[in-house]
Amino acid sequence: MSDYYNEEDLERFGDVGRYSPELFRKFMNWYNSSLEPGTLTKREKILIGLAVAHTLQCPYCIDAYTKSCLEEGMSLEHMTEAVHVASAIRGGASLIHTIQAHNVVEKMSL
Repeated sequence: MSDYYNEEDLERFGDVGRYSPELFRKFMNWYNSSLEPGTLTKREKILIGLAVAHTLQCPYCIDAYTKSCLEEGMSLEHMTEAVHVASAIRGGASLIHTIQAHNVVEKMSL
């Protein structure tokens, strides 16, 4: 049985644009521009990308951004800390939605 996620598919990302090359070109221009140094360095942006990739749980993005982090000279400690920050924020965002359940209970208890 083959896995749904295949590491080698990351190399096929360009195939996404096969049936809409103009939109894909525009996406890639935007994507690449977003990683250019600005107020944040490329290194900082890549670390943000890795953290977001984990919260989105995209294995392709995790692979790509982990490799980019290593290419930028980051250690596993840098990456792990960034992932913990993003995960903690994701956890808090999940927990705050408990208030929604509290509100429903309060309305139904009236």
